[in-house]
Amino acid sequence: MKPQVSDADETSMTFARTVFTCAGIWGLAVLTPLYFSFDLVGRFYPPAITHPDFYYGFIGVVIAWQIGFLLIGRDPAGLHTMMIPAMLEKFGYVLTLSILYAQGSLRLGQFVVAVPDIVLGILFVIAFLEVDAARRFPESFLDYSGLFGER
Repeated sequence: MKPQVSDADETSMTFARTVFTCAGIWGLAVLTPLYFSFDLVGRFYPPAITHPDFYYGFIGVVIAWQIGFLLIGRDPAGLHTMMIPAMLEKFGYVLTLSILYAQGSLRLGQFVVAVPDIVLGILFVIAFLEVDAARRFPESFLDYSGLFGER
């Protein structure tokens, strides 16, 4: 039998489920076409890519992470600790692009692709904290309704 879950806990889990599921779906929708865009990337941002192993390797790893996001979305409490590397994936990418842009190695158009990742990274942090609080402090501990004679 499943333990009782408070409304606050359920809201936290729903938020985490939504964030990670949407991130996984978004990522698959945006990244999968890159498998078929190898030459196009070189045309839009010359010079042409000379190391297809890095290009396709990157896509393979990030698509695997999208599947990870979908799994976290199915069980945020059970996969709570996996949210930490998920956050590192987002913030590591944003930090890398930020440094490359600051060095003049990226054009603005190449840098702005990090915007969804910073937004998702922040949402991942919020989801992590919400799920962590729900796991650490069950409703019985946080039920303040009896403090002021309102029971």
